[in-house]
Amino acid sequence: MIQVLSSAWALLLGMGLLMVGNGMQGTLLGIRGEIENFSTLEMSVVVSAYFAGFLGGSRMAPDMIRRVGHVRVFAALASMISAVMILYPTWVDPWVWAAARVLIGFCFSAVYVTAESWLNNAASNETRGQALSLYMIIQTIGVVLAQALLLTADPSGFVLFVIPSILVSLAVTPILLSISPTPAFDTTKPTRLRELMAVSPLGCVGMFLLGGVFAAQFGMSAVYGAAAGLSVPQISTFVSMFFIGAIITQYPIGWMSDRMDRRLLIVIAAGIGALGCTGGAVLGGDFWFLLASAFLMGGMANPLYSLLIAHTNDYLEPEDMAAASGGLIFINGLGAILGPVITGWLMDVIGPWGFFLFAGVLFTALVFYGLYRSTRRPAPAVEDTASYVAITPTASAVAVDAAIEYAQEFGQSEEEEA
Repeated sequence: MIQVLSSAWALLLGMGLLMVGNGMQGTLLGIRGEIENFSTLEMSVVVSAYFAGFLGGSRMAPDMIRRVGHVRVFAALASMISAVMILYPTWVDPWVWAAARVLIGFCFSAVYVTAESWLNNAASNETRGQALSLYMIIQTIGVVLAQALLLTADPSGFVLFVIPSILVSLAVTPILLSISPTPAFDTTKPTRLRELMAVSPLGCVGMFLLGGVFAAQFGMSAVYGAAAGLSVPQISTFVSMFFIGAIITQYPIGWMSDRMDRRLLIVIAAGIGALGCTGGAVLGGDFWFLLASAFLMGGMANPLYSLLIAHTNDYLEPEDMAAASGGLIFINGLGAILGPVITGWLMDVIGPWGFFLFAGVLFTALVFYGLYRSTRRPAPAVEDTASYVAITPTASAVAVDAAIEYAQEFGQSEEEEA
């Protein structure tokens, strides 16, 4: 771990600052939208726009990097992110915000691709696993720290929009000045979705459903908190619990994943997530129950992302895994675009608890589909399954490919030792 920090501290610091900026503006918009009397449906479109831009950026970033290089892409897009964050309080209109969120989602996606390719290049085969784990932890901690910064100023003013803009600008400096030379860039073309569906129906359906869950907890949780009448400190704590749950449960679930039928574990995790949603809908009037619900939802949704990738890889040859991961990320992105809009519509129709209803329905659908798929074919032997690697839904295809490559190398070394 010390070796990883010494060789990649600047990149990790920069990505941490980027995640603080991203997590801060995501929650802040939900609070400010309520102050500006935006409807829940309008805010859901603003939230959804980010994931539309993010999906587009993940598809176009590789071509941009090949044309002009890592440095120019990273610097240009980070500058754009910083400028857009100042635009929000300057031009307060839901449709302007939605357009800005498309742009900022595109930029963040391309920045992740650029930074993660650098990180993968900087790590050796021996340190790649530690580097990826540390990167994922820093991403999640960055979002949690962002919620604390929301308490430093009035959300109806400019200051809270200026802070993430400054953080994103600062994040560029250590990354661009300390990492040289830039690596060669290459990506794997995603598998066709029809072929991927034939290989792993549960992986595809699960990733689509999970995209809706993750988008709801990442973007609509602050909108829910504002609509439910929570104070800014309560909203900050509530949003944090989704990501705290993800940090705590990721590795225990990963440990179990390598020792049992993954379909059963997917069903159990989705069932616990559905239980958390039910608790939030029924007992959400008590703030402590609300926090417990957020912990269970986030603690199950994030590991499920890694579980579904690992489950899909169980039915693939090693050389096909990277291509399949690109298809799964695309499917997850489609679910993420639709999720906030449906959540916002439900919240408009039945009230704030529609937030929990939508996520609960998605978790429950995954439970039943997982049970159904368990009856369609036998599970592979545990010793023949691919290794579980913790991956956050915010990671780009570059980080996912690197994680899969590391898992393959790790699994081969274990077999040789055995």
